[in-house]
Amino acid sequence: MAAIIRTEEVWRIYRQGSLEVEALKGVTLTIEQGEFTALVGPSGSGKTTLLNLLGGLDSPDRGGIRLDGTELSGLSAGELSRFRLYHIGFVFQAYNLIPVLSAYENTEFILLLQGVPEQERRTRVLRLLKEVGLEGMERRRPFELSGGQQQRVAVARAIAARPRIVLADEPTANLDSKTAAALLDLMRDLNRQEGTTFLFSTHDSLVMDRAARTVRLRDGEILEDTGGAP
Repeated sequence: MAAIIRTEEVWRIYRQGSLEVEALKGVTLTIEQGEFTALVGPSGSGKTTLLNLLGGLDSPDRGGIRLDGTELSGLSAGELSRFRLYHIGFVFQAYNLIPVLSAYENTEFILLLQGVPEQERRTRVLRLLKEVGLEGMERRRPFELSGGQQQRVAVARAIAARPRIVLADEPTANLDSKTAAALLDLMRDLNRQEGTTFLFSTHDSLVMDRAARTVRLRDGEILEDTGGAP
């Protein structure tokens, strides 16, 4: 298996006036293609900060990050946006759906940006919404959906473009256990069938139980790393 995510001595320091907060302190981590990995640890341990850096939503103060063979620090803003479009799917705790778009349109949005033909978009979107249990709700906007239903749309959107990597920040935090388990099983199936690499930040035992590998952070450092590629 080839490394699809690699960090080398990554530091992220937030400055608040004269204060410095070391959110990450020299994190070195390798994730192989096809892994299903959970980042765990208490609030403030650095989980979300690390995901944001891996997704190119933030930049490290020191150290290197390489995704799918590409060094992120070497990309311009435009190149980074294009890289995310074709390589990374995001699932956020707060869903981040576009309020004026329907469930169908939110799921379709990345495919439109990629220029996927209309019939292929339609087939893929309808199949995904059915798989996440939203058949018949395609035209509902986010305000017409429950929190669990909105997160299902977010998952469908993240995997619609068949990214190589999915980064999920506390994806089950606002879901009941039954909905959370169903979504995790869907993502695990995609992981096994398509070889998609999943990296979660989580407090949820449901995610940890399904993860083939658990990386435990505390105070911006890796405390423990158990398991490995499936």
